[in-house]
Amino acid sequence: MLNQRAQILLKTLVERYISEGHPVGSRSLSKFSGLDLSPATIRNVMADLEEMGFVTSPHTSSGRVPTPQGYRLFVDSLLVVKPLDSIEIHHLEDQLPPNNPSRLINMASELLSELTHFAGVVATPKRSSTVFRYIEFMTLSEKRVLLIIVTPEGDVQNRVLFTDRIYTQTELVEAANFINQNYAGCALSEVRSRLKNELKKLHLDMTNLMTAAIEAGSEAIIESNETMVVTGERRLLDVQDLSSNMASLRKLFSLFERKTALLRLLDFSRQAQGVQIFIGGESGALTLDEFSVVTAPYEVDGKIVGTVGVVGPTRMAYERVIPIVDVTAKLLSSALSHH
Repeated sequence: MLNQRAQILLKTLVERYISEGHPVGSRSLSKFSGLDLSPATIRNVMADLEEMGFVTSPHTSSGRVPTPQGYRLFVDSLLVVKPLDSIEIHHLEDQLPPNNPSRLINMASELLSELTHFAGVVATPKRSSTVFRYIEFMTLSEKRVLLIIVTPEGDVQNRVLFTDRIYTQTELVEAANFINQNYAGCALSEVRSRLKNELKKLHLDMTNLMTAAIEAGSEAIIESNETMVVTGERRLLDVQDLSSNMASLRKLFSLFERKTALLRLLDFSRQAQGVQIFIGGESGALTLDEFSVVTAPYEVDGKIVGTVGVVGPTRMAYERVIPIVDVTAKLLSSALSHH
C-alpha cells in the first residue's frame, strides 16, 4: 500500500507522462503535484516507487516513466474519469441511429477510432447458422439475376447469379415467393436438402435458379459473418510512442490480421460488467508492453452479444478513452435493440 504522498506523486507522474511523453523529473513533480516537498524528498519517494516496480528510469537522466504495473495502479485507484459532455454524446447518438446491424457495427468501430485516434475494434454477434428471413430476385440482364438475401438480424447481402436461361420477372417473383413461404427462418443447408424433393410442386423449371440461389446465399451469409471489425489501424502509425518501434507495430498488425488472440480477449470481456482495461502484456492477447486495450460489452434486448474496444498505446489518456468506449457500447446497444 502506498501512502497518500506517494499516491499523489505517482498520479502526477503518470498524468504528466501521458500528457507530455517525456520522462518526468522531480522539478515537474514538485510544480504539478501541489505538495510542498523538497527535491530530495521527491527523489526518495521516486526511488521507493521504482523499487516497488511502479516507475522506471529509461535513461541515466533523473526523469522516470510509469511501468505497466504503475499504469495498472493508476487506472485502478488514482484515475479520475472525465465524462463526455452532452455535445459529444449527441454527436455519437447522431452517428449511431437504429439502422442495418452490419452498418451500425462498422460505424461504431469507425467512431471509436475517430474519437480516440487509435484502432477501434468491435466483436460482432455470433450467428448459429446461415438462417435467412426472406429473399428477392431482380433481373439485371438477360442471364444475370440479382439475389437479395435478408438475415433475421436485418443484414442485407447481394449476390449476382449467372443463369442458364432467361427468367421473366414473374418467374423470379414466383420463385422467391415459393422459397419465402416454405423456408423462411430455416438454415440454408436444410433448404438445400429439402429443395430437391419439393421442387416438383412448381410447374416451371426453376431447379437451377433456386439451387444457385441457396448456394450463393449460404456463401454470402458466411462471408458476412465477420467475427470482428477493426478500423483505424493506420492511425497507430501516427502515434509518437509507436512510430519509432516498428517491430512492435508489425506484431500488432499481425494480431489484427489473425484476429484469434484479440477475439479471445474480446470474448473474455463479454463476461465482465462494464469497462475493462488491459495494460501491456497482462491481457494475454497483446503480449506487448507498449499497447493497452479498453473494452466494454454491448447488448441487444438485454442480452450481451458482443464487445467494443480501443487498441492504443499504453500511454493513452485513459480518462477520455474509457468514457468514449463506455458510451459507444451503450449507444450501440440502444440502436441495435431499437432496430
